Amino acid sequence: MMKLGFGLYRHMLDREHYRFAKQCGATHLVVHLVDYFNQAGPRTDQPVSGGIGGGWGRAGDPEQLWTTDELLAIKKEIEAEGLVWHAIENFDPAHWHDVLLDGPRKAEQLEGLQQMIRAVGAAGIPVIGYNFSLAGVYGRVSGNWARGGAGGVGMEGVVDNEPMPDGMAWNMTLDETITGTSGRSRISHDELWQRLGNFLTAVLPVAEEAGVTLAAHPDDPPVPRLRDTPRLVYQPDMYQRLLDIRSSASNGLEYCLGTLAEMTEGDIYEATESYAAQKKIAYVHFRNVRGKAPNYREVFIDEGDIDMLRILKILRKHDFQGVLIPDHAPQMTCPAPWHAGMAYTMGWMRNALQSL
Repeated sequence: MMKLGFGLYRHMLDREHYRFAKQCGATHLVVHLVDYFNQAGPRTDQPVSGGIGGGWGRAGDPEQLWTTDELLAIKKEIEAEGLVWHAIENFDPAHWHDVLLDGPRKAEQLEGLQQMIRAVGAAGIPVIGYNFSLAGVYGRVSGNWARGGAGGVGMEGVVDNEPMPDGMAWNMTLDETITGTSGRSRISHDELWQRLGNFLTAVLPVAEEAGVTLAAHPDDPPVPRLRDTPRLVYQPDMYQRLLDIRSSASNGLEYCLGTLAEMTEGDIYEATESYAAQKKIAYVHFRNVRGKAPNYREVFIDEGDIDMLRILKILRKHDFQGVLIPDHAPQMTCPAPWHAGMAYTMGWMRNALQSL
């Protein structure tokens, strides 16, 4: 049976948000252990959109790796509210920027990733989502283009291929002492695939031993190059190339429906059939969009280009028993825009699951 989940950022890990998630019908959580900041501080709605010229704030402390004790303390609080911790989403760029950029601390950071994967397994958390990207999420803009003028994000034909600034990785600023990074980001697609292969070769055996699935997110937005950096998974079939690097039960997918629908090639229903049949979907970002990159808009769950009920039927056909979480819900016009948008999406998802 498919499960209904909810995504929370670090600053949202409290009783209020746990109870809100449960009241919306969630049984599972996907947790970000890194916060994204704008000038006003951490957001409680969705990640900073990363508009042209913008960024998502400063990366964390490279010395502060996740520990089993830290994870178990958070897990205890989650379980006290009757929820299950299903996944951690995204490594902090501070922990693996030189893995992405092939920098001088790559070997040390790979060891740190291995250590954190073991800690996640020891804490009984089954999935780590990741996005092997140099520029990260960048180039999106905000607008009131969902039904009734609800706010959301999208792209409007602008693809910024100016080089990434020095001292930045995954659209986040690194420690001031880290320089010379932009040159290492201006590489070919083949070189980026080689870096991914090195990463998976180093971490998948550890993940297998720890009982953890590493779930890859596609590139958001899905364009071939962004900020003069190559992108890995910007068409649906490129997910297969990633899976074929190493046949492993721990090599899986963080299946983002909105990003896949924005891709210019392939068919989202055929792709879902293929990856669900292979049992490679670890969890699903459940959101809807209109248009294709680089011209698309994120809208309400029931008004986009994707037939979301058809997706659920494909997942059920292949006995998908993982977690679905709402993603980037439009913000509604009321005193609690984020809460209202998420509650609307969760209500639609819960009803759809019950109807099946």
